[in-house]
Amino acid sequence: MAQIFETAMLVLFGISWPINIAKSIKSRTAKGKSMLFELCIFSGYVVGLVGKLVNGSITYVVAVYVLDVIMVTADLILTLRNLKLDKLRSSAAKQQAKSI
Repeated sequence: MAQIFETAMLVLFGISWPINIAKSIKSRTAKGKSMLFELCIFSGYVVGLVGKLVNGSITYVVAVYVLDVIMVTADLILTLRNLKLDKLRSSAAKQQAKSI
């Protein structure tokens, strides 16, 4: 029964990641994002996954952990890309301001 509740928690938390990923792709900016928050979430999923592996509790719940880790990793990569795009836009705006 505990695995059902754990899976439900992971699925409910995991629902937000595809939405976040789509927003990161569409917005092309990291404004409003927190790398620290995402790294804490990532670490929590990894620790939970490692706990399952160390405990020998290799069930379907592990697949949900892995899926959540993959989605958070994708969003982290997009956030890094968007930080770079923000920096490039800022540099271009500064160069444009200097030329005026």
